[in-house]
Amino acid sequence: MLKPPRWQIAAALAAVYIIWGSTYLAIRVAVENLPPFLMAGARFLVAGLLLYALVRGQSGKPARAHWRSAFIVGGALLLGGNGGVCWAEQRVPSGLTALIIGTTPLWFTLIDWLGHGAARPTVRTVAGLLCGFAGVGLLVSPGRFAGGEHVDSIGAAVLIVAAISWAAGSLYSRRAVLPESPWLATAMEMIAGGALLLLASALTGEWRVAGSVHVPLRAWLALLYLMVFGSLVAFSAYIWLLRAVSTAVVSTYAYVNPVVAVLLGWWLLREPITPRVLLAASAIIVAVMLLVSRPAPPAEIA
Repeated sequence: MLKPPRWQIAAALAAVYIIWGSTYLAIRVAVENLPPFLMAGARFLVAGLLLYALVRGQSGKPARAHWRSAFIVGGALLLGGNGGVCWAEQRVPSGLTALIIGTTPLWFTLIDWLGHGAARPTVRTVAGLLCGFAGVGLLVSPGRFAGGEHVDSIGAAVLIVAAISWAAGSLYSRRAVLPESPWLATAMEMIAGGALLLLASALTGEWRVAGSVHVPLRAWLALLYLMVFGSLVAFSAYIWLLRAVSTAVVSTYAYVNPVVAVLLGWWLLREPITPRVLLAASAIIVAVMLLVSRPAPPAEIA
C-alpha cells in the first residue's frame, strides 16, 4: 500500500481527535432516554449498511473469511469497546468516561508485549504505564480526595474492560483477513458489531422496555450525530488510519479525546472539573505521551 498524502492523514486524525472527543457527550445525551446497547446497535448497523451500499459495487464480494474477521473485530471494538462505554455512561459522566478510555494506549502496550511478543518495555514505557494507572487510580479511588467524589466503581470497571477490548480488537485488525478496501472492511465491521450489539440488547431485555420510553428530540439528534459523524466519518477514519500509519500515531487520539470530552461535558452538561479530575487527566495524558512518542524501532530491510 502506497503511503497516503499527509493532508489525508491529517484530515483523518482531525476527525478522530475532534469528532470522537465529542461523541462521549452525544452518547451521554442519548443514553439518558435510549437503552445503551439498542442505541449503539442501531447506530452502527444503519451506518454500516449505508457505507456497505456505497462501496460494495466497487470493492467486490467479500469472502466468508472476511466476514469472520469482521465479526471478531466488530465484536471487540463495537460490542466490547463502544457497547461498554454506552452502558457505563449511564453511571459515569462523559468527561470521566473519556479519561478512563484514554488509557487505551496503556493496554495497547501491555497486550503487544504480553500477547504478541513485542520487545521488553523500556524505562520510559514502564514510567508511562505507571503514570497512567496512577491517573486511573486517582479517578476511581474512594472518598472526596482533591475536591471530587469517586467514580462509580462498576461503571469504571466496565470502562476498563471496554478499553482493553478496544485495544485488543485494534491490534487484531492489523493482521486480520479483511477486504483490501478499508471502506468495505469498515462497513462490514460496523454491520457485524451493530448486529452483535442488537443481540446483546435483546438478551438483556432492552427491547421489552424500549417501546414504553419517551424519547425527546435531543436524544434522536444525538443518535443521528453518532451515526453520521461518529460512525461514518470518525470510525471509518480510524479504521483507515490503522492501515495507513503506525499504531503509535493512531494512539495519539487518546490524549486529545479526553480534553475535548471534559471541556464539552463541563460547557454543555455542567459536569464539574475538580482538582481530582485535573490531576488524573494530567497523569493520563502524560502517560499516553510517554508511550506514543517513544522512538520507533529501525525499519527492517526487505
